Amino acid sequence: MIGETYRMEPMPAPGSPLDSPEQIEARFPTLDAGQIARLAAFGRQLDVQAHEVILERGDLHHGIFVVLSGSVEVIRVSGDSETVLHVLRRGGFTGDVNLLSGRGTLIRGRTLEASTLLEIDRANLRHIMQTDTALGEIFLNAFLLRRVYQLSNSIGDAVLIGSNHSADTLRLREFLVRNGQPHTYLDVEVDPDIQSVLDQFGVPLAEIPVLICRGTLALRNPSNSEAAACLGLNAGIDHADVSDVVVVGAGPSGLAAAVYGASEGLNVLVLEKNAPGGQAGSSSKIENYLGFPMGISGQELSNRAFIQAEKFGAHITIARSANRLKGSQPPYTIELDDGGSARGRTVIIAAGGRYRRLDLPNLAQFEGVGVYYGATHVEAGICRDEEIAVVGGGNSAGQAAVFLSGTARHVYLVVRGPCLAKTMSRYLISRIEASPMITIMAWTRIEALEGDKRLERVLLVNAKTGASETREIQHVFMMTGADPNTEWLRGSVTLDANGFIKTGAEVRDGWPLHRPPYLLETSLPGVFAVGDIRADSVKRVASAVGEGSMVVQFVHKVLAE
Repeated sequence: MIGETYRMEPMPAPGSPLDSPEQIEARFPTLDAGQIARLAAFGRQLDVQAHEVILERGDLHHGIFVVLSGSVEVIRVSGDSETVLHVLRRGGFTGDVNLLSGRGTLIRGRTLEASTLLEIDRANLRHIMQTDTALGEIFLNAFLLRRVYQLSNSIGDAVLIGSNHSADTLRLREFLVRNGQPHTYLDVEVDPDIQSVLDQFGVPLAEIPVLICRGTLALRNPSNSEAAACLGLNAGIDHADVSDVVVVGAGPSGLAAAVYGASEGLNVLVLEKNAPGGQAGSSSKIENYLGFPMGISGQELSNRAFIQAEKFGAHITIARSANRLKGSQPPYTIELDDGGSARGRTVIIAAGGRYRRLDLPNLAQFEGVGVYYGATHVEAGICRDEEIAVVGGGNSAGQAAVFLSGTARHVYLVVRGPCLAKTMSRYLISRIEASPMITIMAWTRIEALEGDKRLERVLLVNAKTGASETREIQHVFMMTGADPNTEWLRGSVTLDANGFIKTGAEVRDGWPLHRPPYLLETSLPGVFAVGDIRADSVKRVASAVGEGSMVVQFVHKVLAE
């Protein structure tokens, strides 16, 4: 399973009790004659010889193949070995969610016998999914189920070798998991045989983490952008192209803007620094989002929105950071950290915020090795059966405390104020107060972090009594409010005293046009700000989604001017 320590256990073969015929049928549905006939106009018919490879792992230029006669093997490739996952016969089709994003395929497809196939390219597939509801649902449901199977069975072309005591290992694990990249994780602290794997690539143990791509390329402690390039997570940006709208940030507000913009026919480019979802993407469960009475994890919500945006044709790039916004009027240029650039007739800034860092002199020393800013299943596995501290009094801190209490020995919720009533939703407070696994430490702050290579203990001080105590806590989750990601915008748009972007009526002084600025428009005409990065925004997922969807109507007005 992704995120768990790798163990040498045999994978259940397809069709075993752990993989029922009903599950296989759901992943590999069969199109009927009428559905095949509707597809015929969108593809080209091919006659293929037996044992011919029609899809190779890593292929970026592929559509889907529908079997008209004969049969096609869907094959998992691992090193020099192959495992047949399924045999497609008449009405069966290849493909998964990578088709929508332009990423490389993770499997091999090969004819078992002489076959006739219908090949449908990516552009026509997207057109079918948008215009034929029934066929669109069949394809999308199959693609999603296949990706779930790939993730749960580590079917992919990536192996990450690292240690739970390595900050860069944690960074890469989170990057792969949050981007839905199937991979195998090997922990050097658990499996002593891993050195033999490293020896094959001439990598000493001291140079972990190591990311092995496609079984041939070993990257030593790569950056997120290097990992994205190695795994083919991004299609290239045409720097000469001018998009209708460039969205900076793929959190809830940015993804909402991408979905509504692309669905309404706009040419949308999304630039995301790390992974879809933003801060919300690292939330273990969101229970007060409309329409999900049982709650939904931030990662699942963002993954659904990501796929939805790609379904409508939005171009989303990963591990690309905006460094500067250039121009005083459209089209605008966004300079990127890799030296490239993107141009847009309009821009939507949805870069969100980041959790504030405590003013402790050695904080950076322990980030990723005892101090964390997200509470996902990756971090929960690291601190299993240990005492931990969550710092903060907002909903994010409350959700983290409840989630982590399911695996940690005990959770201490460290709060500067007297209580949680003014900063946290009532349902979370009730759950925290009812849990014997959580202790609220009011009026308390962390005064010092102690340890050698990783965090070993923390010094806690009660601001009301002055009393201090040292606890053997090796894992601290910081969720203490957010600062806006606006350093790259200073000098470009008007910010408030706290660095948040002013919009609407707040930017009328010095406004260059005869018309007043639109509601979410910044001091630059045609540049908008939505979500947590906007001054006076409501820090809730639902409001971020609302702003992201609402801003598209203003984009249309600017484009029509």
